[in-house]
Amino acid sequence: MAEIKSDIEIAQAAEMLPITEVAAKAGIDEKYLEQYGKYKAKLDYQLLKDLADKPNGKLILVTAITPTPAGEGKTTTSVGLGDGLNKIGKKAMIALREPSLGPVFGIKGGAAGGGYAQVVPMEDINLQFTGDFPSIEAANNLLAALLDNHIQQGNKLGIDPKKITWKRVVDMNDRQLRHIVDGLGGAKQGVPHEDGFDIVVASEVMAIFCLATDIVDLKERLGRIVVAYTYDDKPVTAAELHANGAMAALLKDALKPNMVQTLEHNPALVHGGPFANIAHGCNSVLATKTALKLADYVVTEAGFGADLGAEKFMDIKCRLSGLRPDAVVIVATVRALKMHGGLPKNDLNHEDLDALEKGLPNLLQHVENITKVFGLPAVVAINAFPTDTEAELKLVEDKCKELGVNVCLSEVWAKGGEGATALAEEVVKLVEQPNTFDFLYDVNDSIESKLNTIATKIYRADGVDLIGNAPAQLKELEANGFDKLPICMAKTQYSFSDNAALLGAPRNFRISVRNLKVSAGAGFIVALTGDVMTMPGLPKVPSAEKIDVDENGKISGLF
Repeated sequence: MAEIKSDIEIAQAAEMLPITEVAAKAGIDEKYLEQYGKYKAKLDYQLLKDLADKPNGKLILVTAITPTPAGEGKTTTSVGLGDGLNKIGKKAMIALREPSLGPVFGIKGGAAGGGYAQVVPMEDINLQFTGDFPSIEAANNLLAALLDNHIQQGNKLGIDPKKITWKRVVDMNDRQLRHIVDGLGGAKQGVPHEDGFDIVVASEVMAIFCLATDIVDLKERLGRIVVAYTYDDKPVTAAELHANGAMAALLKDALKPNMVQTLEHNPALVHGGPFANIAHGCNSVLATKTALKLADYVVTEAGFGADLGAEKFMDIKCRLSGLRPDAVVIVATVRALKMHGGLPKNDLNHEDLDALEKGLPNLLQHVENITKVFGLPAVVAINAFPTDTEAELKLVEDKCKELGVNVCLSEVWAKGGEGATALAEEVVKLVEQPNTFDFLYDVNDSIESKLNTIATKIYRADGVDLIGNAPAQLKELEANGFDKLPICMAKTQYSFSDNAALLGAPRNFRISVRNLKVSAGAGFIVALTGDVMTMPGLPKVPSAEKIDVDENGKISGLF
């Protein structure tokens, strides 16, 4: 039996092409490249401007069922589908998010795909890459420093230290920093107040970074960030602190999309990285729009299940950018569906049609949301495992066909693009179908109405309850004119509900919203539900404990 190589072993054994050759394959002149070593580069802003008159390619969104510890393989499928489209003779490109160090060193590991469907150089992409996240972290924390300094230096704006909403960030899972008190030590050390840290990917700067259309738009959005409220409850913005110019200066190079390659030497843009459970979960608008000008087919993904990433892709990214998806791929595994049916993780390697049938409603609800709520053509991609049986695969196929959706087996982990040719052929058919794409709600509806629409139509909840600080915050948002913005639901990724223990497709539950916060620069309202955290913690045995580097600089244990 052949030895099964790890993802990092496969990636390190790959012979990469110089990024100049990959760019040439995509039709990009070398004058637009800003190289970071031999195998990665940033694309100059001028490229998108010079491509403005070119027609857009077709946009394919990859999403998934509700995640489980059994794994789904959304990024792996995205990379494999991009390679599969190129394999059948189409000019395709993928546009993905950058990984956060939090999951890399925490529980999830790397996020550059898997097996023979990866983007490379895998280690660089997973470990700070071209420095985009450190730039976002610096811009965020510069604003925090300027805010505290303004209060220390006389507080001309009348900021109430008890109403500071802006937090510092770090790109690490560090629960110790969730709630802190700073400014201690006397008058010269600042004004004491309660504070805290979020993870970088939850920062509004990250959301703005991924939604900005150019440097000017970036600077204007940064200026609209609400950092605090005055003693008479008026919002204070970054522009009033004269912070947005310096913040944009820190981000000017980071805003340029990053180009790398797949293991099959196809071009990939990897840029931005907001989480989908606490942010909008999509790669940058700039990278997506650039890819659409360079390729006939662009494969992108949205984080976690379709109730989170895909809903926000439609209602936030598409609404704010003018982008429109042409087709959707919903990734599932038989193993994960059996977990949704109540089967323990240790028993997933055996055929169990009863557990599979009980878990299938989770997949079918995601399919219905895409096809009936958003009006888009879809295909289900079953990420293949050796333990899947013919009877199990047939059951999934039969149930999906009842909804008018085809099922394709995806074998990209083991076979790369060759394992996605059937899926690629189906996608090519789907993008030519007419669709009735529409947003889930009217942005001019009330905040409560939008919350209830998401909860009832996507999650199938009975409604939303505003608890804790949320009722007072709702009135404050309305009074300050922030009520006509889309909603970014911050919710557990492990359930349609706000209770991670409710698997499958639960019914007869309500969603509890405990906090409402405006992200005025990004252009949405964040609704925190249940006990979701914007600063995760490390697990009992973090992935970081397995990562090492040898005397030659070769990294091991990354994934």
